[in-house]
Amino acid sequence: MLVLVAPGQGAQTPGFLTPWLELPGAADRVAAWSDAIGLDLVHYGTQADADAIRDTAVAQPLLVAAGLLSAAALGDMSEIAPGAVAGHSVGEITAAAFAGVLDDTAALGLVRKRGLAMADAAAVTETGMAALLGGDPETSVAHLEKLGLSPANINGAGQIVAAGTLEQLAALAEDKPEGVRK
Repeated sequence: MLVLVAPGQGAQTPGFLTPWLELPGAADRVAAWSDAIGLDLVHYGTQADADAIRDTAVAQPLLVAAGLLSAAALGDMSEIAPGAVAGHSVGEITAAAFAGVLDDTAALGLVRKRGLAMADAAAVTETGMAALLGGDPETSVAHLEKLGLSPANINGAGQIVAAGTLEQLAALAEDKPEGVRK
């Protein structure tokens, strides 16, 4: 059984689209996607530095484009028929395209709007995230809530990602839940 999995934001690295663009038709496909969403994916995926591609409004469409290119390298999805698809965070949109729920351009248009909206929302107040490793999940979540933080992701046994203002995250750094190493 073939299972396709797409990563979430943070998996992007400078230049990571470069080898994909060497595949037949890939550069044309990415250029068309760039035109459709108003973002130069080739530039960001080949020349931009880490800070530029960390921007949510850039990172999210870039990751979806990379996922779509990697799946296209396998062949026609209707012929390959993956047994399952999954994605983490923005990777869920990539997975929806893998499954045929969205076509490539619709997936990229959606993720571009999503990334812009998230970037706008984040610009209102400086926020961030911090991973908590270890500790009891119930105790950790209660502690986060006491500090006004949100458990943004519970990534499995032993890891919770806390989200909130920079001030709240500083308070967490000074007052970690019992058993947590950060």
